[in-house]
Formats: sequence, C-alpha cells, structure tokens
Amino acid sequence: MATAFIRTIILYFLLIVGIRVLGKRQIGELEPIELVMALLISDLAAVPMQDFGIPLINGVVPIVTLLALSMLLSFFSMRSIRFRRLICGNPTTLIRDGVIQQDALRRNRFTLDELIEELRAQGVTNLDAVKYAVLETNGQLSVLLRPEESPATPRQLGRPVKDDVYLPTVLVNDGRVLKNALADRGLDAAWLERTLHERGFRSAREVLLLTVDGAGKLLCVGKEGGA
Repeated sequence: MATAFIRTIILYFLLIVGIRVLGKRQIGELEPIELVMALLISDLAAVPMQDFGIPLINGVVPIVTLLALSMLLSFFSMRSIRFRRLICGNPTTLIRDGVIQQDALRRNRFTLDELIEELRAQGVTNLDAVKYAVLETNGQLSVLLRPEESPATPRQLGRPVKDDVYLPTVLVNDGRVLKNALADRGLDAAWLERTLHERGFRSAREVLLLTVDGAGKLLCVGKEGGA
C-alpha cells in the first residue's frame, strides 16, 4: 500500500510538471502536437500506477523523454516558421468575403452544421453578417463580421474616450493578506487596517476579497456570516 501511495505521488507531480511545460492552455485550445503529447503522457503514467510489477523508472523515463521532446519541438517551432507550419498546420479560411469555402470545409472535414453551431456559439445567427470565418490551428473558429454588422466604436463615432480602465490588484484573498501586492501598490498594513475598519471589518480574516485598481477604486467583499 505504501509503495502504491509513493508511486502515485511521484507520477502525479511529474504530470503537473508536464502540464506546466505544455503551457497554460485548456484542452480545447491545444495544438495537435500538444494534445498528442498530453494523451501519451497520461497513458504512460497510468501503467506504473496500476501495475506494481513495472519498475517506476520505466514509467518516469518515457514521460521525461516526451517532455524533453516537447520542449525541443517548441524551441524549433519558435525558431522556424516552416517547422511550425509543418507541425501545427495553417489556419484555414472557411468563409471569405461572405462566401462559404466549400473545398476548405471538405478538406477539414468540417460540416455546415458544425460551422453554423460555431457561429451561434459566438452570437452570430445570420451568415450574411459574416465577412471572414477562420478555422485556427487549435480548432477554434475566429469570426469577423462585416463593418455594418459590427458594433460601432467611440473612435468610429468620433467621440473622445477617457481611459478609465485599470487592472485591479488583489490585496486580500479569502481572509489572507497578500503582502507583496500591498507593497507593489505602495500600501502598508496600517492603511489596510484603517480601510477595513472604515468598512466595518475587524480584521482581514472577515474579508473574502479586497482589490484596488490604478485609480484607487476599492472592491471589498465580506465573508458570509462574518466567518
């Protein structure tokens, strides 16, 4: 039992490293080579977890080899456009200037029903409103609407726009004070204590979330029941 416990922990953390190497993507956003790598690694890890007769090293070595190969392929993909196109492929235009490219649909085994479904998922119900639809290498469909169908921007309307969009910084997360975030904002514990008291909180442990943005706007959410 102890052996199974230890082997599982080792392989689990090894898989976490593998996922980190593959990058911060969801499964549906992986390139074909990344998806194959993820499937192979998970399959290789399952075998030594279930069969104790197989030495653990026999499962670790193939996984490490695949991770090294993934990093090597990523390096060459970054350095060579031709290699990247060979491994990942090229985006395919399924709708060009409002015209459905039927040959492109057949080459990618993409049916009309799938195309319409993808358009609906992006809030497009009228094909005439689409100027371009591009099937990306990760399987996602990018849709560009005709100018007359796209929402008008303030720039197009000739209206001045005030830049009031700021990225908020989390200062308290589920009762825990993020001291590095406070320091980055030029704030200290005294400011935090004073701010919480002004909002009726005795300590940060009673706060679920506290953020501040570049304009100094605060968002403070207390825990339910004051716990």
